[in-house]
Amino acid sequence: MSLARKKFNEYKERSDHIADAELDDFWATLRPATVDDMIGEWKGGEFLTGHKMNGQLEQAGWFGKTFKSATDVQPLVCMDADGNKFSNKAMGKGEASLWLEDFRGEVTATMVYDGQPVHDHFKKIDDDAVMGIMNGKGVLDNGRYYYFYLERV
Repeated sequence: MSLARKKFNEYKERSDHIADAELDDFWATLRPATVDDMIGEWKGGEFLTGHKMNGQLEQAGWFGKTFKSATDVQPLVCMDADGNKFSNKAMGKGEASLWLEDFRGEVTATMVYDGQPVHDHFKKIDDDAVMGIMNGKGVLDNGRYYYFYLERV
């Protein structure tokens, strides 16, 4: 098991709040994701930092994200009451696409929502997991980012 995977597992299992600085340090150790790295279906989760968005996606029944291609992304795949997956276009204000963007001095795969000023930047933990930082107007919590992860289905 890689050091990155070991550290990710520790963060994922933590029930207490994780400091943003600790996640930023972890982020800095990871390789930028490419658009090709992101293609596929992913199950999502969040890191508990005390950000205003913590718990909101879970309440909406968020399952994860599906990247069919660079121009065909379902950013908010949710589960209905019967356990069926659906793309929650209302919550996401449409769908999304993947781009390469500079974030913190590195070019990395970034999911850009079609209908709102939100960008999710990704870095690889390994071939089956990525860390995400959600960035954009309305997402920042007093300048703080929202930290999450995706694991390949």
